[in-house]
Amino acid sequence: MTTTLLRTAGELHARTRTGRRAVVMTMGALHEGHATLIRTARGIAGPDGEVVVTVFVNPLQFGAGEDLDRYPRTLDADVKLAELSGADVVFAPSVDEVYPGGEPQVRISAGPMGERLEGSSRPGHFDGMLTVVAKLLHLTRPDFALYGQKDAQQLALIRRMVRDLNFGIEIVGVPTVREEDGLALSSRNRYLSDGERRTALSLSRALFAGSDRHAAQEALRARAREVPATHARAEALSAIGESRAAADAHAVAKALPGAPSAVRAAARLVLDDAARLSPPLKLDYLALVDPSDFTEIADDFTGEAVLAVAARVGTTRLIDNIPLTFGTFGAAS
Repeated sequence: MTTTLLRTAGELHARTRTGRRAVVMTMGALHEGHATLIRTARGIAGPDGEVVVTVFVNPLQFGAGEDLDRYPRTLDADVKLAELSGADVVFAPSVDEVYPGGEPQVRISAGPMGERLEGSSRPGHFDGMLTVVAKLLHLTRPDFALYGQKDAQQLALIRRMVRDLNFGIEIVGVPTVREEDGLALSSRNRYLSDGERRTALSLSRALFAGSDRHAAQEALRARAREVPATHARAEALSAIGESRAAADAHAVAKALPGAPSAVRAAARLVLDDAARLSPPLKLDYLALVDPSDFTEIADDFTGEAVLAVAARVGTTRLIDNIPLTFGTFGAAS
């Protein structure tokens, strides 16, 4: 397969179109995470469909002092990786093509969700992101659009925009791709020195610590529910190293109070240690949120949640997250 590089929407619209079109939006500097998105898109589009990869560094999503000028631009390598991953087209428009006449006067507002977490740290970022996503969806006219779950808040906002504004496009989230050491793949990883990278690993380690704590608590809840007798429940809980919880197995089975708080605390311990490393990790936020609106969840929460973290190491800002489900085992029968 030979991938075609197109620069204008007119060229893209002139292509003979058969089957379903799947779009993967990127800002370039493609890596294995993007390749996974493209391969997933290829599977969705099928052999008769079309996969379009957009490469556009959107100036609207960069705030004052952010890295727009130094953001890596590697179009030749990007086209090659896209081709190897199964893309039919790389659509790499200029700023003038996307924003004819200058910055748009009418923009998409991300609303309250866009002001939380990443939005609080980067004012206006999500308005700019949604504006360019809306424009690129109109320019590429896909049936499906795929985005990585590493940018969980971005994915949630795109889904909300498409639903609220009736775009008629299916949004597909693709799980985060990690390097062998656990660091989430990101174009910004290339900025890290060896020492900074060692510190940066604390982000994923914190998430995994929270996830391990969550898994232990969910297993504890399930074990307590499965054993009918109070004495037997206590013995079962003791057997998995939860002696204090075993003293009141019924309460643990019913509510397991503090579960989200314990998850946050486990992750926070790792991040606190990382703040004392050299170079140190400078935490922006650690949050355990409801993905429908990115508000913090309470200790009685059940359902899907996202444990998210953002921090700086040196001059590089990194984000990461993992999905968690609370109350996996349902109510007691």
